[in-house]
Amino acid sequence: MLTRRAAVSLLAGCLTLAVSSLPVAAQNVDKLKVVATFSILGDMVRNVGGERVAVATLVGPNGDAHVYSPTPADGRRLTEAKIVFTNGLKFEGWIDRLVKSSGTRAEKIEAAKGVKPLKSNDEGHGHDHGHGGSDPHAWQSIGNAKIYVANIRDALIAADEAGKAVYEANAASYLERLDEVEAEVKGLVARIPPERRRIITSHDAFRYFEEAYGIDFVSPQGVSTESEASAKDVARIIQQIRRETIAAVFVENVSDARLMERIAKETGAKVGEKVYSDALSEPNGPAGTYIDMMRHNIRAFSAALSS
Repeated sequence: MLTRRAAVSLLAGCLTLAVSSLPVAAQNVDKLKVVATFSILGDMVRNVGGERVAVATLVGPNGDAHVYSPTPADGRRLTEAKIVFTNGLKFEGWIDRLVKSSGTRAEKIEAAKGVKPLKSNDEGHGHDHGHGGSDPHAWQSIGNAKIYVANIRDALIAADEAGKAVYEANAASYLERLDEVEAEVKGLVARIPPERRRIITSHDAFRYFEEAYGIDFVSPQGVSTESEASAKDVARIIQQIRRETIAAVFVENVSDARLMERIAKETGAKVGEKVYSDALSEPNGPAGTYIDMMRHNIRAFSAALSS
């Protein structure tokens, strides 16, 4: 015969088991459903949204949003969402078609709204990637990432007023961590001799980083990974590396390494550690979050340029 206390304990255990065995969708029933277009943005939304938000990311880790083809499952995710977070600056050329075809009523929020856009370098290479003359990689400046965070916070509050205090607290905490990593970036750049602050990367994704932190980036590929570097572009870069004795070339996780390996072989520049520009690594990799990505990249640049 069970005592009353034992019976209550047994019942509580059964209830816990029942809830934990529910499908994830059922456990998410009270969470605000949102979609983020790519992994870096998804991480920012998770940091601000915390436990109140269920985030679905369309272009996952190591995925290339420049050349992404949406799936029917993506359309369903949009239909279920209250908010669709996009980068904006014409980064996701496919998003408007996906929003229209899905019939979603979700609010579309451009995280980069309010960022001062840099002009794309593509025009000088004769490339046209549909970015409308603006470079979309604004998150490569941590100052711009703070604008993203404020836009995310405000959109979540507008959709879920009851969570206002939580979103404000989460955003404030995240902004403090962004300040810390930005101080680390600036500190490491300051230790690199000015004449060595030149890097070759596989595609032109680091101009906001260059503008904010003073490292000069040169790229054989345009702002989009869809563009092919011409033989003329490659020859120009090989000449520049030799002329300016550029020490290191870096390949990104969304780029084909063969072009950069050829450039390194012909110039003697060393190929640095893989860096992350448009996508995070897998969660357990070196760039599983936006903060990890920025920290990993500056340490890779610093190690190659300081030695």
